[in-house]
Amino acid sequence: MTYVLYGVLVIIGLITGTITSLVGASAVTLIVPALSMLFHVDVHTAIGTSLFVDIITSIVVAYNYYRKGHVELKSGLWIAIASVVGAQFGANIANATKGVTLSGLFGILLIFSGFNELHRAKKGTVERKRITFKHEWTEILTAILIGIAIGIISGIFGAGGGVMILLALVIILGFPMHMAVGTSTLIMAITALSSDIGYFRHGHIDFLFGILLAIGAVIGGILGSKYANKINDKVLAKFLDVFFIIIGVIMLIQAFI
Repeated sequence: MTYVLYGVLVIIGLITGTITSLVGASAVTLIVPALSMLFHVDVHTAIGTSLFVDIITSIVVAYNYYRKGHVELKSGLWIAIASVVGAQFGANIANATKGVTLSGLFGILLIFSGFNELHRAKKGTVERKRITFKHEWTEILTAILIGIAIGIISGIFGAGGGVMILLALVIILGFPMHMAVGTSTLIMAITALSSDIGYFRHGHIDFLFGILLAIGAVIGGILGSKYANKINDKVLAKFLDVFFIIIGVIMLIQAFI
């Protein structure tokens, strides 16, 4: 592989890290298609490598959000612990199936959620009321159920679950946008690590590609998170809504190719 291709991988990582820092999204949205189409890497290795990048990038981004007070550790850690269990099931399913139908359904969910939130913004109802629980055990149970579902989807699609986590934190739990992004990246780091264990066992990680991508992703993650923490919550919300729609369309297209 030439130095030009090394540079391309670093640039892809830079873009990925920036996206992760702004919207808490997984590296899978960019890295898997790039490795598959540009470098002819098989899909399972592409997914395993994207998870490897997710782990490193998410830790860096989550730390930057944590420094600004934008990480909810209590709910986040319960979701993360439960997602570890779900991720193992998802990774095993992924190695046996393509998960095309579920991918298409998830794409529809993202598109619907994006348009719904944009509609709410036009009506001036962007702010969501943070959900409160009468009993601590109900909060823990809700977090665990969310975590298991996210973990399964994470393992199937090779995503740290960033987009799904973000949807759950914002729509179900009513997190403010900055808190949702910061918390989702923390959960994504743990979930990605759990998911990648399954891919590592099957030899589906290209560490050379992963390290080069991670170098760019860390740089993009640091720069992007510094900027993201300064963005107004409503502006960030609209940006995320458009992002949901775009990713949803991409997943729908992939489901029918």
